[in-house]
Amino acid sequence: MVTRRTLAAAALGLLAAFAGGAASAQTVLKSADVHPDGYPTVEAVKYFGSLLEKRTNGRYKVQVFHSSQLGGEKDTIEQTRFGVIELNRINMGPFNNLIPETVVPSLPFIFRSVEHMRKTMDGPVGDEILKAFEPHGLVALAFYDSGARSFYNSKRPINTPADLKGMKVRVIQSDLFLDMVNALGANATPMPPGEVYSAIQTGVVDGAENNWPSYDSFRHAEVAKFYSLTEHSMSPEVLVMSKKAFDKLSPEDQKAVRESAKESVAKMRELWEAREKEAEKKIRAGGSQINTVDKQPFIDAMKPVYDKYVKGEKVKDLVSRIQATN
Repeated sequence: MVTRRTLAAAALGLLAAFAGGAASAQTVLKSADVHPDGYPTVEAVKYFGSLLEKRTNGRYKVQVFHSSQLGGEKDTIEQTRFGVIELNRINMGPFNNLIPETVVPSLPFIFRSVEHMRKTMDGPVGDEILKAFEPHGLVALAFYDSGARSFYNSKRPINTPADLKGMKVRVIQSDLFLDMVNALGANATPMPPGEVYSAIQTGVVDGAENNWPSYDSFRHAEVAKFYSLTEHSMSPEVLVMSKKAFDKLSPEDQKAVRESAKESVAKMRELWEAREKEAEKKIRAGGSQINTVDKQPFIDAMKPVYDKYVKGEKVKDLVSRIQATN
């Protein structure tokens, strides 16, 4: 027979358990990524999460939803702005139509090398571009490497812009990328990354443009064997947080988020460099036809793109400062 004392003890036990659970409650921050598990950006955000967990004594945890589980880039940007998703690692291109300053690092051939890109984006120019996200409901925390993007297709090697004439090329959902590809004589087709493999396979598009790891991880090398090293874009990725979510944090926790993000950059670059070498080795061994190009004709073809997008004193100033960075 259950006594009142037993019931009272059980009730106290439940209260204690509840209190203990409340004391150790953990807030899980959802983070989106279109890349598969194990990809450098995915692992870098996981590393950022482990740093944040340590800095906040376990009060915050980051859960990465990779492989477009929460939607394509355009969808997840909106979800992050409205606070449905707390964090998002995303390419700079899809922000171009929303945040004018993001056009600058997305410009074709704006960076002369990876070292030039890092020096620029780690400095005052990068800080200004990060700050430009806030009026749009986002707190930009850090830039991650995205390597050099080059063209690949199922038809032929690309040696000059004339080789792209009439070719249907998938681009990220950005007017700048669309205009860049069209300026080279190709027909640009915006689409989410998850649709590209079947689009090349079925002839909806002839090819796309991306870096070594993406060419490998999305398995595009299976359907587009010609990879031409134009290296037309070295635009970095960006890790952003919903401003709605960020503003709910205490100043101490906001500092922890920012510091953890900045600290994760070095880890991301280490992972990226290793993955890039691994992907290139695998692709070359897999039978893809790789060719280098004389970049100058491609650079010359970009004049109308610069004329269209480098407008306004702020954008012109950022471009000049990047070009002057040694």
